[in-house]
Amino acid sequence: MPAPVLLPGKSHGRRRQKINTAGTSNADVPLAEPGMYQLDITLRRGQSLAARDRGGTSDPYVKFKIGRKEVFRSKIIHKNLNPVWEEKACLLVDHLREPLYIKVFDYDFGLQDDFMGSAFLDLTQLELNRPTDVTLTLKDPHYPDHDLGIILLSVILTPKEGEHVTMLMRKSWKRSSKELSENEVLGSYFSVKSFFWRTCGRPALPVLGFCRAELQSTHYQNAQFQTQSLRLSDVHRKSHLWRGIVSITLIEGRDLKAMDSNGLSDPYVKFRLGHQKYKSKIMPKTLNPQWREQFDFHLYEERGGIIDITAWDKDAGKRDDFIGRCQIDLSALSREQTHKLELQLEEGEGHLVLLVTLTASATVSISDLSVNSLEDRKEREEILKRYSPLRIFHNLKDVGFLQVKVIRAEGLMAADVTGKSDPFCVVELNNDRLLTHTVYKNLNPEWNKVFTFNIKDIHSVLEVTVYDEDRDRSADFLGKVAIPLLSIQNGEQKAYVLKNKQLTGPTKGVIYLEIDVIFNAVKASLRTLIPKEQKYIEEENRLSKQLLLRNFIRTKRCVMVLVNAAYYVNSCFDWDSPPRSLAAFVLFLFVVWNFELYMIPLVLLLLLTWNYFLIISGKDNRQRDTVVEDMLEDEEEEDDKDDKDSEKKGFINKIYAIQEVCISVQNILDEVASFGERIKNTFNWTVPFLSWLAIVALCAFTVILYFIPLRYIVLVWGINKFTKKLRNPYAIDNNELLDFLSRVPSDVQVVQYQELKPDPSHSPCKRKKNNLG
Repeated sequence: MPAPVLLPGKSHGRRRQKINTAGTSNADVPLAEPGMYQLDITLRRGQSLAARDRGGTSDPYVKFKIGRKEVFRSKIIHKNLNPVWEEKACLLVDHLREPLYIKVFDYDFGLQDDFMGSAFLDLTQLELNRPTDVTLTLKDPHYPDHDLGIILLSVILTPKEGEHVTMLMRKSWKRSSKELSENEVLGSYFSVKSFFWRTCGRPALPVLGFCRAELQSTHYQNAQFQTQSLRLSDVHRKSHLWRGIVSITLIEGRDLKAMDSNGLSDPYVKFRLGHQKYKSKIMPKTLNPQWREQFDFHLYEERGGIIDITAWDKDAGKRDDFIGRCQIDLSALSREQTHKLELQLEEGEGHLVLLVTLTASATVSISDLSVNSLEDRKEREEILKRYSPLRIFHNLKDVGFLQVKVIRAEGLMAADVTGKSDPFCVVELNNDRLLTHTVYKNLNPEWNKVFTFNIKDIHSVLEVTVYDEDRDRSADFLGKVAIPLLSIQNGEQKAYVLKNKQLTGPTKGVIYLEIDVIFNAVKASLRTLIPKEQKYIEEENRLSKQLLLRNFIRTKRCVMVLVNAAYYVNSCFDWDSPPRSLAAFVLFLFVVWNFELYMIPLVLLLLLTWNYFLIISGKDNRQRDTVVEDMLEDEEEEDDKDDKDSEKKGFINKIYAIQEVCISVQNILDEVASFGERIKNTFNWTVPFLSWLAIVALCAFTVILYFIPLRYIVLVWGINKFTKKLRNPYAIDNNELLDFLSRVPSDVQVVQYQELKPDPSHSPCKRKKNNLG
């Protein structure tokens, strides 16, 4: 092994030292000829790194970049100025002109990470096929005289051509399915092709699966490599993506630090596992908040990982105050068991109480079109058995199975100056996010991929978004469809017209999907009565005069229904129409004289039944809400205008306390309007499954109220409420009626989820699968 060599940092200019003149130097290789190289790097350790935290330490991690693209990111070593990583990365390099840049950062959760220095490695000075130890001096271009420590690496550069490259990728696939960490897979993947993780701001939830699918794409022009790369599907045609689920319940905080002048705080908590993030709701004016929130993270590494937790105090109109931090080492927790953790906040005061459960991986996978679960007789029978009516109480969270075939798209929008696009698909179900490979320079791409998901809530909406990949900037949006699971027709290949970002109108192109849903109806009904899973990655609310006006009009329409009803009753009292007033008077006497409590759910039941018979008889009185559609289209135009204006004005008009107040009013109006619309849509049979569920519940309530005296019902209800916390101290509070209504779509969601009719030139190819049962 040659002696270590000291290489200068980036601030030292372009002067480099040749590592060793013996052996085959890469400096003699003609760089004009394109070729593939395998660069194996072992990130050893750092020494005497810069202190960036108040405690005189840092939480360093390292990024590798080639051609301004991140190709590897190391794990974080907490509170250490002499970290030891011993992490390996295997990179495929197109050419050696671009140096390898090494940047070190101090990780600050919730804040911007601090720069700790950088250096570069000249790949042309490496000897081929020979291991080399390298010592890099870290420098800051703005402060070249500062000593920021050193980074020690071991590297070996190997030329790879044709078949060797394919074999290398095949080995990488085998390792990634068995032992590679998330970062190692990312390193192998990013060296082949840039991706939109950084540019689109998506978390790294689906990267492992996307890496495997992506390696089958035809990115390189070398014909031999292209053909052999496509054969990789014969080796790994189906890949499961994450190794387990981390279920976290944030219970409460105790004795938190007072950050406001009134001696209280408005605390909320941020969680981070790798690139997965979650933010809790804000609890106003308390030092002992009760959150009772539950969420899940995906677990990629067999040995677990570190969950970073920070507590913050919300301050309107200025920067939030830091309360404290803590961590959870998942490798120290046993699986399939719930752990109660009381965590002391560091750099602050107080405790956080959590429940953490590690469970086995869900049914989430990517495979080729030729290999899918439902076409295999044995596997299909196992899935049907898993969700049969006989297994009602087995794992209530496992409601069903979803299979999505992403076949192809036609007539996409041209996003590049060449008149073509580089499209790929993102398939989302709640917080599960998977991706296809990219088809380059094509407006009619064929992906032929099969995605499988585990269904936790049958009222979820499947979202399929098409993007154009761009190596130099963020991915361009090409179109999107949103499909409620309950509206899916199994085994039918359909052409879905792509919509705009707001899902309010069509954009160019159609996408061909074939979707199958298998679920247990009883489990699905029971899950309807518990809180709905919140999406972790959602766009922040912003003030929009058109959105504010839309929500005001929706709320006004709901209120006017009550006002008109009051006018109608008052007209009966005034005898404006004597026959109507006489009929109302007789009905009033009859109802009051014979009234029993069970008649309330009975009337609601009759109303649901009446609307059902109107619909099946063809006398559907439901009208298409063109008013909401027009408002949504106007809002889309204003959003486009706001986007252009924001590019010009920057952040000048965004940071005002009055804006937060207006956003709150805007959201309250939306909630009030949505509540009224959901009640209406329940009785209008907008979602038949939920309307039937309401009929079953109303029948049960009618029978109970008819046979059981009211005082006994109130007695049972009160005993349950008073003893609930005694029986289960960490139960999450919920209201079953509100949870039920949260699954009913509002008028806006009805417009967004409705399927557009495709252009006649894109007539859907419909086919029914053979009955395998």
